[in-house]
Amino acid sequence: MVDVDKALARLGLQLPAVVPPVASYQPAVRSGVYVYTSGQLPMVDGSLVATGKLGAEVDPEQGYELARICALNALAAVASIAPLDQVVKIVKVVGFVASAPGFTGQPKVVNGASELLGEVFGEAGTHARSAVGVSELPLGAPVEVELIAELEPTAKNVLV
Repeated sequence: MVDVDKALARLGLQLPAVVPPVASYQPAVRSGVYVYTSGQLPMVDGSLVATGKLGAEVDPEQGYELARICALNALAAVASIAPLDQVVKIVKVVGFVASAPGFTGQPKVVNGASELLGEVFGEAGTHARSAVGVSELPLGAPVEVELIAELEPTAKNVLV
């Protein structure tokens, strides 16, 4: 198991408060040993850090950093359901990138989320992933990330 608090501190990061939903949904939902997060935007202290599309108003390096913020917000959503030290695997990450016509760098942008998860969880942070270019995201966000985390099995969440 990884000490997530120590890993975050080593990276100079702190788990933020859960971003409140902007519509009718929950930030995260648990089903058995899995926690599914809703799409997380690059929000810091209740405000969207940037707006625009990759390949136009937002450059790929900034998109990468925004994806890291999204992943950190997704971890906060997971932590609202279960302690992060119970996470045994990040199973899947889906990244949506608001893309200007012709922009094809979605995988490099979503690497921001993937690499953060690897830095925090080590091998348990490696995951399956999709990086999808879209025309628009909520609130004009450039990036949105969701993930699925697997938790340590307990008597409460495993069928016998």
